[in-house]
Amino acid sequence: MISFEEARTFVLESLEPLSPVAVDLKDALNCVVAETIAATESVPGFANSAMDGYAVRSVDCVEDATKLKVVGVVLAGDTPCEALGPNQAVRVMTGAAIPDGADSVCKIEEALVADGGETVTILRRPAKGENVRLPGEDVLIGQTLVKQGAVLGSTELGLLTGQGITSVLVHPRPRVGVLSTGNELARSGVELGRGEIRDVNRPMLLAALENSGFDPVDLGIVPDDRASLEGAFSSAGHRCDAVISTGGVSVGDVDLVKVVITQLCAARARWMQVAVRPGKPFTFGVSTQGGTPLFGLPGNPVAALVGFELYVRPGLRRLGGSEEVTRPRLAAVLDCPLPRQRDGKQHCIHVDLAVGDDGRVHVRGARPQGSHLISAIAGANGMVMVEDGEGHDVGDVVAAALIGPLSSVTS
Repeated sequence: MISFEEARTFVLESLEPLSPVAVDLKDALNCVVAETIAATESVPGFANSAMDGYAVRSVDCVEDATKLKVVGVVLAGDTPCEALGPNQAVRVMTGAAIPDGADSVCKIEEALVADGGETVTILRRPAKGENVRLPGEDVLIGQTLVKQGAVLGSTELGLLTGQGITSVLVHPRPRVGVLSTGNELARSGVELGRGEIRDVNRPMLLAALENSGFDPVDLGIVPDDRASLEGAFSSAGHRCDAVISTGGVSVGDVDLVKVVITQLCAARARWMQVAVRPGKPFTFGVSTQGGTPLFGLPGNPVAALVGFELYVRPGLRRLGGSEEVTRPRLAAVLDCPLPRQRDGKQHCIHVDLAVGDDGRVHVRGARPQGSHLISAIAGANGMVMVEDGEGHDVGDVVAAALIGPLSSVTS
């Protein structure tokens, strides 16, 4: 057997990021940018008001109330009026351009309007520059907006939109096909025959892909037939950037997926017995025709999901250009023991994580182990790898991978 670190290293070293493509900015969310982008416009491009109020010359205002003549109104989007003269003021709205000559804005709450709006008394002298947004205060020409390798979130998209950018060069989100294998599998919505089970893995992994920011492709169910499997993998390789299958990678008489992946990938494939529980059998290779990565996961649903977290998701993030390929890992205090017996394997345990009153992350509870017990892990938001040995006691600190939302209380 080999360690899961060795198995994952084999996967990651076999992959390179997908070639960059230009996409519309609206389609670039969560993509990894393939070039550093600098600003070509200052933001804001002109001095504007941060408040509804009156643009004034601070030199005209005294410590006590100062009465000024109102000579105009400027709304956001308007062309600014003529330059302000001595003892004059202009009514401005938030975002409106500041007239030449003005250097501050008195907010409306500190102004008293009289004479039908023709005069205003400034009740408190504003400091020079008060409530004025200066040109380039947010972004200067030449400033780096996003660096190569950055993930484009909503804020980054807003920043680029503010420069008038409509498309961006990114590593595309991997398009990933999922197929289930096995003569015993039945789709949902049909009555089960004797010896049949429902196909849980495919919809589960399709959802996991979408939740991780990839583009899932449903490739259906393929029987335990070598020709059918070869055809399914070959066809999928033309449609997808990567393919995931479940089942057929162990040592049974009809475990043919490992045989087919090895055949399609030749020297670029490896069938592995990994020292983890659940999820010992795993096959991975890169097709000799087209270079499509092929992931062969176990058929038991929890083992398949563990394989997705340990190998598939990191590999797909590498394809998508991400530098950080693994889940965030948190130092978590055990509120429950994690006992185990020595068996030469690392145990992957699904747990419940929450932030306690002490501000630290706590493991509130551990879910029962079992490669087939999918109900036991539903709702778990963390995974802990427990090394071979006697396990951990209450109060120990362990590294926990965050796989779901983190709640804020332990009770």
